[in-house]
Amino acid sequence: MVVLELTLDKYGEQGEKTGWTFVKINKDISQSLKPNTKKSYRVKGLIDNLEIKQVALIPIGNGDFILPVNHTIRKEIDKAEGDKVLLKLEEDTSEFEFSSDLLACLEDEPLADSFYKTLSPSHQKYFSKWIESAKTIETKTTRITRCLFGLANQMDYGTMIRHFKGQK
Repeated sequence: MVVLELTLDKYGEQGEKTGWTFVKINKDISQSLKPNTKKSYRVKGLIDNLEIKQVALIPIGNGDFILPVNHTIRKEIDKAEGDKVLLKLEEDTSEFEFSSDLLACLEDEPLADSFYKTLSPSHQKYFSKWIESAKTIETKTTRITRCLFGLANQMDYGTMIRHFKGQK
C-alpha cells in the first residue's frame, strides 16, 4: 500500500477533462502500485478517512496518472481544489459487481435488456453505480425505473440523465 499526501488540483480547459478535480499520481508512485503499466487501472484504499474502491487511475502521459476526485467524494471529505488529501492506495483487482436489482429488472424488460447488452462494460457500469449510490429505497426504485425507460428508448447514460434532469 502506498501512503502519500497530495494536493487536489483542477483542470481548466482540457478537452473531456475540463473542470475535473483530481490528484496527480507521478510515474514513480504509479510504478509502485502497478509496475510496467501505462493503461488505466483501478485502485482501492482511503482518501483521508473515506474508503474507496474500484476508482480508476487515468494515464496522462509520461507514465503519470490522475485520480479523479468527484463531487461526491469531495463533499464526503469536505475538501476542494488546493486542499491536501491523505491517500492510502493499492491496486484493486476485485471484479466490479453490477447492480443485482437492475439486472433482475432487465430480465423483465426485453427492449431495455437488448440495448443494455450492446453497451460496453464501462457504460453498463455507469447505470449500476448510479443505482447503487442511492441512499434510500425510494431513490433506488426511481433510478431503476428511469434506467429501464432510458435503455428501452436506446438512451445511453448521459442522454438518460439529461432526459430526466429537473424532474423529481
